[in-house]
Amino acid sequence: MATEPPPLPGPPPLPGPPPLPEPPASPTEVGAFDKHHCPACGAEAQWNAARQALVCPYCGTVSPAQLLSDGSLVKEHDLAQALRAIPDSSRGWEKDRTSVQCQSCKAISLFDATRVAQRCEFCGSSAIVPYTRTRNAIYPESLLPFTVTEAQVRESIRRWYSSRWFAPNRLKKAALTDRVGGVYLPYWTFDAKVHAQWRAEAGHYYYETRTVTRNGRTETVQERKVRWVPAAGEIDTTFDDELVPATQGVHAALLRSIEPFPTTTVKPYDRGYVAGWVVEQYQIDLVGAAEHSRAAMDAKVQAACARDVPGDTFRNLQVNAAYRDQTFKHTLLPVWLLHYDYGRTSYQVVVNGVTGAIAGEQPWSWVKIFFAVLAAIIVAILIASVAD
Repeated sequence: MATEPPPLPGPPPLPGPPPLPEPPASPTEVGAFDKHHCPACGAEAQWNAARQALVCPYCGTVSPAQLLSDGSLVKEHDLAQALRAIPDSSRGWEKDRTSVQCQSCKAISLFDATRVAQRCEFCGSSAIVPYTRTRNAIYPESLLPFTVTEAQVRESIRRWYSSRWFAPNRLKKAALTDRVGGVYLPYWTFDAKVHAQWRAEAGHYYYETRTVTRNGRTETVQERKVRWVPAAGEIDTTFDDELVPATQGVHAALLRSIEPFPTTTVKPYDRGYVAGWVVEQYQIDLVGAAEHSRAAMDAKVQAACARDVPGDTFRNLQVNAAYRDQTFKHTLLPVWLLHYDYGRTSYQVVVNGVTGAIAGEQPWSWVKIFFAVLAAIIVAILIASVAD
């Protein structure tokens, strides 16, 4: 009896969703899920940036609880291994927290279950609805606690408003600072060692003298030319804690403006640090973040190789980069966020919760810009007339 030929092999399986290693065996070991109750009134204590301690929001008592602070407990995880599968045991860190999603900016916020959300922390919209996860979030193993206080942030924002020379005069009154809030934003960090070999054509400038006739006059000019020669080389570089923000609630350009964060001082995740604060759930998963990170690293490696090409210019640069020791971690970083409306447009101002660096968006006064340009033109004309 004839037998059917064996089936042809199918395509290799796609990599599974990104993993993180399992969290510690029990909440008691890490304090990640423990509530820190006030020793005086029994309410849950909250992290206070000014006192750098857990403080009761009702009676002001400082809790004696000791939070995890040994940064050596924070581990980097193998990226290649992580991209294969995600264990269920590394999920569920949002226990006792409520999730809502803004229907305007799509940010997903997590906060204490006892708190009632009325507006989105990121854009101020009241269109927020309960969010049911289709897939649990990866456990964050580290964070940077807030050290900049709300009072410092408000003063910093007032100075920022005063420095907006080309903003409308009504901005200071229209942009109220009573909507300042602290948020822990999700970030991925990536490490890698790279060995890159490059080849290119290096261009060396040289000049030839020739005679030209202009407006009936004969002149001697120097004409620049390029001598192209082959070149090759190699470099070694290391990336440490390359940041990829995983938020959709805060504009990426603003976050880049307030970086860097001192990620070398991150602490192990402890629920006490986020008690009383809003935490955003990541919107870019590990696979997407790894792609962003590799693209950024590739661009930096390309630029480093370009700087090594001898001569004055180059062309046809080809880079062959080999990555090794690739690791990552998921961390929470503190940001103070202000959103305000001016006219029909919403704007954001962000402050680094550790360094105090500030960046923001603003409306523009085209009247001020017009007169500034006009004044610059008049000054340029006066300078030119004096020079003649």
